[in-house]
Amino acid sequence: QVQLVESGGGSVQAGGSLRLSCAASGSTYGDTSMAWFRQAPGKEREAVACIYVQSGKTYYADSVKGRFTISRDNAENIVYLQMNSLQPADTAMYYCAADHYYIPWPTSGYKYWGQGTQVTVSS
Repeated sequence: QVQLVESGGGSVQAGGSLRLSCAASGSTYGDTSMAWFRQAPGKEREAVACIYVQSGKTYYADSVKGRFTISRDNAENIVYLQMNSLQPADTAMYYCAADHYYIPWPTSGYKYWGQGTQVTVSS
């Protein structure tokens, strides 16, 4: 079992920045795929970014490319999502996801999910 705990959400004005953290604990050995998803009220959940631990390859949704950066601290088992130039359209609940296997981008078949952290961007 893997437990994921997100933090770092909050309220910011447009143009501001936030850094989300996802701390993984439990059977994290071999975590292969880790990702951030978001879901706004009334909308479907969408993939924001993912990182493949072994290769270090990252992928981003077109809507966040150039503004968001996903990274991982392997020693601490923490995945970060640095979010810059935030826009009101980025307002959503953000979820961290992880899996011991390769999960193709941008699919959502991850086994482990966090509880989410709210990001609100005002204009």
